[in-house]
Order: sequence, then C-alpha cells, then structure tokens
Amino acid sequence: MPLWFLVMSFALFGLLFGSFANVVVWRLPAARSIVSPGSHCPSCGKAIAWFDNIPVVSWLLLRARCRACGEPISVRYPLVEIASGVLFALAAVRFGATWQALLAAVVFWLLLVLSAIDIDHYRLPNVLVAILAGIGVIGVAIAQVARIPLAPLTLTGPASVMQPALAALIGLLLGGGLPATIAFLYGAVRRRQGLGMGDIKLLAALGIVLGPYVVMTLVIGSIIGLVVGLTASRSVALSERRIPFGPSLAAGAVITALAGPEILQWYLRLAGLS
Repeated sequence: MPLWFLVMSFALFGLLFGSFANVVVWRLPAARSIVSPGSHCPSCGKAIAWFDNIPVVSWLLLRARCRACGEPISVRYPLVEIASGVLFALAAVRFGATWQALLAAVVFWLLLVLSAIDIDHYRLPNVLVAILAGIGVIGVAIAQVARIPLAPLTLTGPASVMQPALAALIGLLLGGGLPATIAFLYGAVRRRQGLGMGDIKLLAALGIVLGPYVVMTLVIGSIIGLVVGLTASRSVALSERRIPFGPSLAAGAVITALAGPEILQWYLRLAGLS
C-alpha cells in the first residue's frame, strides 16, 4: 500500500472520529448519552442533517452558523476534527500499515478528547482513562502472546517482541509512582495540591501504553505546561494559576509515541553517553 494512500485514509477516518470526539467532549461531562439522541444543535435542538455534519466542510459551507436557528457554531468543532485527522495521519506516518498504527490512532484520539474535557472542566474522566489503560493492557497482552509489535508503542524493532509485559509493568510503576511521589512532596512542602489524581491516573495509563518512556512524557509535558503557565494571565502569580495539565501530558505522550527512541538517542549523543 502506498504511504500517501495510507496516510490519507487514516486522515479521513481521523476527521470522522473528530466529529464524534466533539460529541463525547460535550456530552460525557454532562452525564448524557453519547449515542442518543443524534447530532443536534445545542441552541435550538433541531437534528443536524447528514449533509450539515460533514467534518470541517459543513462548518465552512454554513459559515459557522446553524442552518435552522442561525446561532454561531464554535470554531472549536472544526479545530477538534482537524486535530483528530492530523493525529491519525501522524500515526500512519510513524507506524505504517501495522496494527501499531491503529493502536496509536485510538490512543491519540482518546488523548485529544481527554485534553478538550480537561480544558473545559479541569478534570479527566475516569472512564476515558480506564479505557486508555484497558486498550494498553489488551495491546500488551496480544504482543506478549502473539509475539508481534503492538504495545508498548515505544518498543520497535526486535525489542518490541521480547518483553512487552515487563516494559508495560515498568511503565505503569513509573507513570503512577513517580508523579505520585512528586505530588506528595509538593503537597508536604507547599501545603497545597500541585498535581491532581486525574493527572497521576493518566500517567499510569500512559505507562502501560508507552512503557518506561512515560518518564519522557512527564518531562516533555512538564516543559510544555511550564511554557503555557508562563504565557497565561500575568495578573496572577504563577503558583496561583489554575492550568489544566492533561493537555500538556497528552502532547508529551504523542511526541513520545512518535519519536521517543529517537529523542532519547539524540539526548544521549548530546550528553556524550552514546
């Protein structure tokens, strides 16, 4: 299969799943069904026809307004759809026509949904984090039994079929234990919460998906979070700013999944250790 065709196919499916991501982001925090009723305008409640529900295209043709009531449609809808399409395409570019590409696409999609919800509500729903962990466990189990590259995503080449279960276990312990220790020490010193349990659970789940490379996710996510914090409202002290950490961790996880081994080799060469 030509790479361009694979990437385009993944991108189109990503756009479609991006539309569903918007539904989950809107309904799940409100404890509403993500299946029924079908897509409808949140302002007037009128059902959205299929031709008005084409990712990105319909938003542009409707000029960002509901056909029925004329209320504006947030730019966030097409942005989430585009982000989903790009993430799916990146999974295809990185892993090619493999089961790992499909696993990566699903993981990236879940991280996108979790990020959007965290931005809106400052929380990471346990059900989505559990699904992420469950997908990781299934991927590791298949890789361990069938001896095929699948999970953790950062195990590539011959190493991917050696000890995926061990790598996932180490990742789980590091992903859950390291941030929990940091949160405990921060709380003991500052007498306030610095890292939410949702973030710790997310890192534990990512440990299963990424193996020991979850430490890289934490480092990259912390750097991104610091940059976001420094560029946020300057009217509030940095230590007092409430900034969702989930999106930063999600970005770190995507970067790690796509280029973790290469980043590690680059760092080792830079430090003169390789």
